Amino acid sequence: MRSSLISILISSILVLAAPFAHAQDMVKPESLPQGFVIIVKDETGLANKDNPMYIAGTLNGWNPADPDSILTGRSDTRWQFIVDKDMKGVTLAFKFTLGGWDREELDGNGNAIENRTLPLVDRSKLAPGEKPVIELSVVEFRVPVPLSEQVRTSGVYRELQVDGDVRRLEVRGGSPSMEDATRDLLVLLPPEYDAPKNQDKRYPVLYMFDGQNLFEQLPGVAGEWNIDETATQLMKSGKAKDVIIVGIPHAGENRIREYMAYDVYKGVEPEGDACIRWVIDEVMPRVNRAFRTETGRKNTAIGGASLGGMMALYGVTEYPDHFGSAIVESMPIFGESAILDAVSRSKARPEAVFFGVGGNEISTDPSDDARNQKYVEFTKSLSKKIGSRRVKVLVKDDASHNEDAWAERFGEAFTYLFSK
Repeated sequence: MRSSLISILISSILVLAAPFAHAQDMVKPESLPQGFVIIVKDETGLANKDNPMYIAGTLNGWNPADPDSILTGRSDTRWQFIVDKDMKGVTLAFKFTLGGWDREELDGNGNAIENRTLPLVDRSKLAPGEKPVIELSVVEFRVPVPLSEQVRTSGVYRELQVDGDVRRLEVRGGSPSMEDATRDLLVLLPPEYDAPKNQDKRYPVLYMFDGQNLFEQLPGVAGEWNIDETATQLMKSGKAKDVIIVGIPHAGENRIREYMAYDVYKGVEPEGDACIRWVIDEVMPRVNRAFRTETGRKNTAIGGASLGGMMALYGVTEYPDHFGSAIVESMPIFGESAILDAVSRSKARPEAVFFGVGGNEISTDPSDDARNQKYVEFTKSLSKKIGSRRVKVLVKDDASHNEDAWAERFGEAFTYLFSK
């Protein structure tokens, strides 16, 4: 009996002591010099060898189709991504995609998820040099709908949910990878464009990239710029000239290639120059035939954000005979030296260039402050190199890399280029 009591007592002590058998050392995976492994279970079953899963985030400039960020399929049907470098503790914010933001992961209720971050890991359980394994799952991916199907229902155009007079204008082509494509330009006309008193009036034109998210929020698009409300109000109030604004839809899954204006991104063959030529040779003549435009570089501006901003910068510096001014928002921070050199070599002298940038372009995590500041400093460097007659840099310290930020700055950008 005594022996049994002693055994029970010993067992009880061991059970109570078990949680304290080793001292936990919980750390961020990004702080481990050996890196880490992410294992993902695709509960949707949509990912396969021909349609792989990607990780997009601060690791790769939020590129949803980065060829260096493809997850590897495993024999257990899960997907794997290995980070084998020291991230110096910089927080990894990320999402999973199937190769585009129109195919990003969702929360199971059709809503985009918040940016992911990695959970802490117990360093005390790792052997020297061992990479921790972090297991995650994706419950839903956005199923893309072609733009042509988004704007048509049963062969009939759906009604646009916009303020002001926005009209569609069908065009064909694009960069070489999109030469057989058909897409609709979305054209915002100034107030009273059709009034008898204005029948002979002609208007300057602003061409904007990523036309899908300018005037309304379509399915599969993260947000909108609210340009229809903002520009219409500014024109009606007399704070800005009457201007025709043309939204040029991007090429969907080929957006990165089509909007890559400079050869600065590994694994992506740039087609930006061909895309600008298409805008000049096909889009602009089509708009000029359909609407009463004022032509010439002084009456023609170009704009965009992120890669669209890169295209606007390229257009106004490489094709100054066609574009006199530009809106350049959230210029990406890769290939900075090559882009600065290209802008410096340009003989263009734009009429006006508006640069917009946020203080949280990467994320709001304090560990990303240095990379956030890099966005700001690169933008300021571009503004000094561009040689514009008028140039403005607007920095919003609390702004991120998204449509809300670009919408907030658009009014100031528009009046800077087109103030009366």
